[in-house]
Amino acid sequence: MKTSTKIILAALVAIGAAGGYYFYRSRVYAGNTLRVMDFINHPEKHPDWVIKAGTRCGDAPFQMPVDGFIGFLWDDSWKIGHHHQGIDIFSGTEPGVTNVYAASDGYLTRQADWKSTVIMRIPNDPVQPGRQIWVYYTHMAMPDGTSLIDAAFPAGTKEVFIKAGTLLGKMGNYSGTPGNPTGVHLHLSVVKDDGRGLYKNELDINNTYDPSPYFGFNLNRHNQNDAIPGCQK
Repeated sequence: MKTSTKIILAALVAIGAAGGYYFYRSRVYAGNTLRVMDFINHPEKHPDWVIKAGTRCGDAPFQMPVDGFIGFLWDDSWKIGHHHQGIDIFSGTEPGVTNVYAASDGYLTRQADWKSTVIMRIPNDPVQPGRQIWVYYTHMAMPDGTSLIDAAFPAGTKEVFIKAGTLLGKMGNYSGTPGNPTGVHLHLSVVKDDGRGLYKNELDINNTYDPSPYFGFNLNRHNQNDAIPGCQK
């Protein structure tokens, strides 16, 4: 077989493998999307999907920050090249109804221009002691950008220590673009430290950690089966 032919065949195999991989990922995501839409439209049908705020699975270091259904997991993908950096927890309620609580102790910051977001610094990672991590919470605003973050944390708040279970605000559906809302949910991610005492850019999945060990159950797309995410019984 000529070298050029071998190269072409190898390229076709690689394309086929990549296509199969993304087809698999899109099928899994599509299944999750159907679940999310079903939950948003009929939350009363699925009370068993909801994990209550404050739930802690075994000796996991984090507790559940809201009452809700974890619809999308870490490294979900709904288009080629996209990798979801955290988890999305849906309430099945209107914006401004469901309380959001801190999943752990930490030092809270809200940048001056943040309408819907806070981030908490945890100096000693409970999963890997000796490193610092950050926990990012967002979508706590109305569709027009009216903040739903608790008044205790005004814009410009820096390094306020709070305990796990502290009220952070209300779940919203602000997308970052006024008038173009998301579904009502909380997005949470565990963000890497940049080595200089600041957090890395949360938009890149490479700057985040798999949240599974922090909550004590699977939140990683690659390990998902058909089970609804939650504590193992």
